Amino acid sequence: MTDTTRDSREAAERAPTADRPADQSWRVVPAPPMRRAQRQDLRTAIAVDLGRLAASMSRRLGMGSGGMIGGRLALSVQPRALRTLATGRRVVMVTGTNGKTTTTQMVAEALRSQAPAVSNGTGANMLDGHVAALMTRPDAPFAALEVDELHLAQVTEQFEPAVILLLNLSRDQLDRVGEIRTVAASLRRALAQAPGAQVIANRDDPNIVFAAADHPAVTWISGGVRWKDDALNCPNCGAFIGDTDRDWRCACGLARPAADWTVTGTGAVSADGSHHELALSLPGHVNRVNATFALAAALHLGCDEDASLARIGRISEAAGRYQTVRLAGRDARLLLAKNPASWLEMLDLVDGGDEPLVLVVNSREADGYDVSWLWDVDFEVLRDRPVRVAGDRALDLAVRLRYAEVPCAVSSDVDEALAGSATGVPDVIANYTAFRDLVTRSRR
Repeated sequence: MTDTTRDSREAAERAPTADRPADQSWRVVPAPPMRRAQRQDLRTAIAVDLGRLAASMSRRLGMGSGGMIGGRLALSVQPRALRTLATGRRVVMVTGTNGKTTTTQMVAEALRSQAPAVSNGTGANMLDGHVAALMTRPDAPFAALEVDELHLAQVTEQFEPAVILLLNLSRDQLDRVGEIRTVAASLRRALAQAPGAQVIANRDDPNIVFAAADHPAVTWISGGVRWKDDALNCPNCGAFIGDTDRDWRCACGLARPAADWTVTGTGAVSADGSHHELALSLPGHVNRVNATFALAAALHLGCDEDASLARIGRISEAAGRYQTVRLAGRDARLLLAKNPASWLEMLDLVDGGDEPLVLVVNSREADGYDVSWLWDVDFEVLRDRPVRVAGDRALDLAVRLRYAEVPCAVSSDVDEALAGSATGVPDVIANYTAFRDLVTRSRR
């Protein structure tokens, strides 16, 4: 029996099933011994050297972090660079519509409690970004890599990750990504190509359940669902599911699986009933969910729980998210919201506060040109709270807020919005390109 077959069979025996008894206990399976990364062939070595040089020049010339250009050049020289650089490592891939960057950073920090780990922390989440991250330390035994939802299948064609995290699926960049059903089907194909990987998946999202249900080794995380409008119908047959907070079961056989981990108001409970406290620097329920995914991955790979949680708990920002920065002569906290699901989480985070609030929306290529999703966001929670809006689509946002009966003032840019805000530390909620530009400005 080959090692891959044996690992797959053992993983299948550990996988939760609908028939598992209620008194099941979740156990940590020790990771296999770490292997040395294989010696690079000459072509790969040249590709890595050229990629590193390109990344370094990009940073020195102020053209970017080098998180893409180095990997892109390396792949042009050695098309098999990703497969070669991943060989011999324990790689964790993190995908989903929301929370990829933060969860990837949590995973990377947890893994570093045991051994060196590389990560694409800049958010370059396609193949060139993966190569760029892996070539920074070819000897690192661990890697935590964020991957775009539609590119996971390309990754699993190249190599089999040790762990794959599936966070959630919601509508986002419809003009680029397409409908959620397309993404869910792509994830399902990706998992079929990696039968030996341990999948850690969101059991509260029917789209994720559809993608992972047939995989032989799945750990199911339950963190609750706030944004439900993309999961009202069965992704397998189209039948109406309704309230996904209950233990739903569709006539076609797709059903909400039993939870291996359940996120609470203070931490997470494993299937055996033990409570694991999550003392996080990052705010909100959404980050307890992210941390639970990261903890489950770290434990599967043999990391110590206390050491992993200590490192996760020290994370106070993730690529600028939740960070307090200096803009227009005053402090401001930056929050990223790029689609209805993430806007819902960020509005919940600032709900009840009295700090000034600035909302910024662009519609550039990286955001998606379609901003009709603004009408799906429950801005009504901001009623009676003064808001200033800015960005390329400030007027569209102002119209939406007017219908939500939220008082707002339109500003020509973020500086003007901040200058006109009341005293205090404003919360600036911005979508992708607006957020990226503000982070870049704050680091100059």
